Amino acid sequence: MSSNSNTSPVLAGPPGDCCVQGVKHFGDPVGKVIKIADIETYVSEPPTDTTGPKKVVLFFADVFGPFYVNAQLLQDYFASNGFYVLGIDYFFGDPISRHTDEPNWDRDAWFAKSRKAATEETPKWIKAVREIYGSDAKYSAVGYCFGGPFALEIATTDDVVAAAFAHPAFLNEDHFRNLKKPLLLSCAEVDQTFPSESRRRAEDILAEHKAIYHVQVFSGVSHGFATRGDPNLDQPRWAKEESARSVINWFKRFSGSSW
Repeated sequence: MSSNSNTSPVLAGPPGDCCVQGVKHFGDPVGKVIKIADIETYVSEPPTDTTGPKKVVLFFADVFGPFYVNAQLLQDYFASNGFYVLGIDYFFGDPISRHTDEPNWDRDAWFAKSRKAATEETPKWIKAVREIYGSDAKYSAVGYCFGGPFALEIATTDDVVAAAFAHPAFLNEDHFRNLKKPLLLSCAEVDQTFPSESRRRAEDILAEHKAIYHVQVFSGVSHGFATRGDPNLDQPRWAKEESARSVINWFKRFSGSSW
């Protein structure tokens, strides 16, 4: 899937300890699980029929996967704003949460295996989604942590109208240099995976290439805030909710929705 050079300077490194920490949220997901291109997919649909071309969000989850309740609730929120939201299980039933309590677990091996499978299988899933929802639909893509490069790589094509990420991993300069579509960067003040110097370098590249972009940085939160922030604390809760609002408003802007 990647069209980016292996020699391009790294801006967002591999996930670390911060990527497997966070707070589990509580709620009642309303989506369903179906198979698209033989890959299990979380699907959350708008509460009412929409007029005109469908608006579709491709949801690239963090290491907990699209079926983790936090991710399900986030996808349901996007759907409540008039979007069809599709979360690919590119971990194939093996999210990181299955292993976090295992002694002597080889996390690096899990990442290598998961990245290989996700990179190989995601393109056919995207193709199948487009066949189901149609070429006239307005597609957007959002990636969290592990999902960041998938959102950015599809934004180097004409398959989406806009993209967004929050606290990404596995990014290099070419991801930003090759961007063709508008990008929202939702960032944490403290992020060892995508530190402030990398964020500023990404901004410089986007500005040099006259990209359409918006950067938001939330103080008082760290990597993972957008999917695993503590809803019982004021700042993490506000940052998590404001990030989600910003993502969906970004997509509304470029998909022709009123907002």
